[in-house]
Amino acid sequence: MAFFETLTKLKAGLAKTRNSIVNKVQQLAATKSKIDDELLNQLEEILIAGDVGVETANIILTHLKQRVKENKYESTTQLIVLLKEEVAAILHVNDDKEPSLTTLPTASKPYVVMVVGVNGVGKTTTIGKMAYQYRQAGHKVIIGAADTFRAAANEQLEIWAQRAGVDIVQQSRGSDPAAVAFDALNSALSRQSDVVIIDTAGRLHTKTNLMEELKKIKRVMDKRLPGAPHEVLLVLDASTGQNGLQQVKYFTAAVDVTGIVLTKLDGTAKGGIVLAISNEMKLPVKFIGVGESIDDLQPFDRRAFVDALFEGSEIVSN
Repeated sequence: MAFFETLTKLKAGLAKTRNSIVNKVQQLAATKSKIDDELLNQLEEILIAGDVGVETANIILTHLKQRVKENKYESTTQLIVLLKEEVAAILHVNDDKEPSLTTLPTASKPYVVMVVGVNGVGKTTTIGKMAYQYRQAGHKVIIGAADTFRAAANEQLEIWAQRAGVDIVQQSRGSDPAAVAFDALNSALSRQSDVVIIDTAGRLHTKTNLMEELKKIKRVMDKRLPGAPHEVLLVLDASTGQNGLQQVKYFTAAVDVTGIVLTKLDGTAKGGIVLAISNEMKLPVKFIGVGESIDDLQPFDRRAFVDALFEGSEIVSN
């Protein structure tokens, strides 16, 4: 997707987050002429309310105070520029891990992606959209329907596979999920597919027995194709905000999550969670959902995200 189109979609998708963070910073700065401790304390409150998180907000404020002191910044007209630079710096931690749909990160095929997450976060929809994006990039894709627990899960995923124009491997409800993943890899190898996306049953991250099942799926795939899965993506609903960090911790402990897919970003004011994930969990956000259409799941572009978040944020001082 072209940078301009990505930026346009992001601007619309981040409107609520922009209103909850950047616009409030603008309003705060417009009422003052000087950057002082009171202003910076109020800025920290705005960041925390936007779900940037206490730890990440504290880091941003510490850096801001240091820069204000060392470079003798005084005018509030400089505040947005400084904040934008600090936000970009937080995200820069994972800049080298930004995904490319065109160039797959593995030398051998297929590239295997395991998708995990709790119920209700949009996991099935995400897999369908991801499969579509990879097919549009010219790859041959297979979906493995390893959510054999939930009623109608296979049917929903099959519909999305048809929309995306990709193949799907599935078994009857109640089958061993690891066996489905094994069959999906077998199929991909025999068909010389480029990408395999493995669905898993949505589960509470605190249910130990269900997390053990995820570990088994991962072990079985590694036995069939050493190194698989090459990516373990955790799907998070952006509107859960800071609560999502607990999910990250549990799933990472179980299956070594390598990246995050953040859905429903267009429907929440809590987009600051992107910064918290990057800073506190040291995990890259790989994809973001900014709409309902099949092409509204985008590879996360740090530069586009920052530009869209701060779009139209110039400050006119009194």
